[in-house]
Amino acid sequence: MSDFSLTLIRWFRENGRDLPWRHTRDPYAIWLSEIILQQTQVKQGWDYWERFMRRWPKVEDLAAASEDEVLREWQGLGYYSRARNLHYAARQIVGLGHFPDTLEEIKALKGVGDYTAAAIGSIAFGLPAAVVDGNVYRVLARHFGIDTPINTTEGKKTFVALAQSLLPSTSDSSTYNQAIMDFGAIQCTPALPNCVKCPLIETCEAFRSASVNQLPVKLKTIKVRERHLTYIYIRWQGKVAIHRRGVGDIWQGLWEPLVQETKKEVDIKGKVTVLKRAVKHVLTHQVLLADFLLLEPEVQPQLPADYQWVPEESLDDYAVPRLVEHLFEAVRINDEKSY
Repeated sequence: MSDFSLTLIRWFRENGRDLPWRHTRDPYAIWLSEIILQQTQVKQGWDYWERFMRRWPKVEDLAAASEDEVLREWQGLGYYSRARNLHYAARQIVGLGHFPDTLEEIKALKGVGDYTAAAIGSIAFGLPAAVVDGNVYRVLARHFGIDTPINTTEGKKTFVALAQSLLPSTSDSSTYNQAIMDFGAIQCTPALPNCVKCPLIETCEAFRSASVNQLPVKLKTIKVRERHLTYIYIRWQGKVAIHRRGVGDIWQGLWEPLVQETKKEVDIKGKVTVLKRAVKHVLTHQVLLADFLLLEPEVQPQLPADYQWVPEESLDDYAVPRLVEHLFEAVRINDEKSY
């Protein structure tokens, strides 16, 4: 075992995070935690993991649930394709008859890539597979002074090979993987890393060359798109008009009130209340600016074909995007002011 790996493992045994999914070897519980923690911080994902485990303690329970139930339980975590993939993969596992225990089988699950497969495989089954995520890129780039951009083909190959070469050949692969992830999350953080108390300070190339804040290197290739939406909460005789978003855009499969992406006015007669203007909602590749309107028509309006009326008190039964949650809250505040 290299000095680098040994130092990380020693650090982890003293400083590692005490997380509930680290107290089990149940591959279902470990897989669930890894899917939830994709694009989600531990402090937020923890509650969701416990909620899912209480409601669906076994993979068979999750597989038997409906997609709507899973999306509703996932609400607030964002990146809803993860929830759909989770549900699909649960049914894959049940169909297989056991939880896959090889990297190839684990990677065949919907929504599981190289990193997630390595994490599940090493932690649940002791497979010798090194994890490579944002934390790992940062720790390795800084310690070894690597300035190859991490989002290039060359960079990915370089870091994957290095990570695998540092993996202990003993049964410590699981401990090492969790150690380097925690080290990046707690010690070698993106901003203000605790270099002074770092156990690797004497061999850290970035600290020696004063380039900690310059590593890792990532090419800027993503263009952010700005979209303007108008959400219209149509209330008629205790019911609200909603529809399920289709494929090919954000929030696939989630529900929302009438929405427009043009300046065209809705041809429905009734009382219109402007709740909020230009509510900003930031996604990975998009910035949404939304206006919230409350429309209370005089007579029942004709809705587009894919919309339906649902009782207003049952809206909590439908999985909606975070932005729509803000709309619902604005409606509630307006109602309270009106009384």
